[in-house]
Amino acid sequence: MYKDLLIRFTLGGAAVMISYLITVLSPWKILAGIFAAFPAVMITAVLMMGIASGSKKAAKIANGSVFGMIGGVVCVATVWTVLHVSGNWALSIVLGLLFWLGSSIFVSTLRGRLKSGKETKGSIKVNIHTGIQVRHK
Repeated sequence: MYKDLLIRFTLGGAAVMISYLITVLSPWKILAGIFAAFPAVMITAVLMMGIASGSKKAAKIANGSVFGMIGGVVCVATVWTVLHVSGNWALSIVLGLLFWLGSSIFVSTLRGRLKSGKETKGSIKVNIHTGIQVRHK
């Protein structure tokens, strides 16, 4: 357990340190944001699962991280939009995190429904009800 914690701390800390150094040293500040999004947590989780339980379980962790990364895109878009509209950085961060969680769960659920809808090889049954109604005047 201590070995796991040490690896997680080292990789996560290195990602944060590199992000900070790029922020301070780079003339291109956009690089700091790109490196701040470095998925050190995902890499560490896949590494530790692979060591502890094998490649198949590590692949499931990597697969699941895709949902969180899609949520990350939603989070960034939400924070950027709310910040430009309201100018309130605290509100934009809170909403961004809520939208990250919600969109990650939504994409995961959608993927699960699509995957479970497979009846035979090569055919997919899709049954999605969004509850969205469109009215046209």
